[in-house]
Amino acid sequence: MGHKAPKRADQTHSNGVRGQNGQIIFVREYEPADKPVVQRIFIEGLMEMVPDTAFRGLRHHPESLLLYAAMTVLCFVITMWWWVIGLLPAIVVCSRYFYSRRVIQGYLTQAMNTDMGDIEGFYMKSPGSCLWVAVLDDHVVGVVAAVGQLDSGGAVELQRMSVDQRYRQCGIGVALGQKVVEFAAAHGYSSVVLGTTAYSPAAHKLYQGLGFCCVGVTNGYVTPGARQCLLEQIFYRVRHHHYRLNMQKSKIL
Repeated sequence: MGHKAPKRADQTHSNGVRGQNGQIIFVREYEPADKPVVQRIFIEGLMEMVPDTAFRGLRHHPESLLLYAAMTVLCFVITMWWWVIGLLPAIVVCSRYFYSRRVIQGYLTQAMNTDMGDIEGFYMKSPGSCLWVAVLDDHVVGVVAAVGQLDSGGAVELQRMSVDQRYRQCGIGVALGQKVVEFAAAHGYSSVVLGTTAYSPAAHKLYQGLGFCCVGVTNGYVTPGARQCLLEQIFYRVRHHHYRLNMQKSKIL
């Protein structure tokens, strides 16, 4: 089930790597002055998940499609109005967008009230955690964090990875992921773990390219910040993919 790790980007010096397009990418530890741009990149990346979840995610949940089809048939049988067949799918799509946005905004509010509101205090004051930024052409263009999990058998969790959408396809995600793996190796962690609800193939290809293996999928994952009301459960449903990289088998370092 393992995936071959990509060849590591060419080293330019101790702090910089050459990206896919030849640009020099620097990955350094977070500084307090980075906070506004780091928060912006995180917020923009998270809100991109609204259409991803509402629309792309629909085809990954046949049980939801079956439910919506049954709702359409039931409404038609009760009302005998043909226009219901055309109107109800539009209502379903709008409802999925509305509830996806509401849940993700709830998650965002929770994140901004905890770690992403106090980045320095949460990530930079413990030897078992850190947050890094990727710098390209003197601009902060990406972010990633690592948090040691004392109750997970010596694992460190990759969190908050996000890349400015204007600078994607440059190898920034790979450079950030490699930094977390290097951190895990330096601190003696046995594995790196992460979880994602992304449906975008690019996100999964990135993790697999870094050597991560999917070790489980939770269907109907309860997103932090969700209210779990009936309509929300009907129109918001995601899969949570669990990835793990065994440091002993890592080919990145």
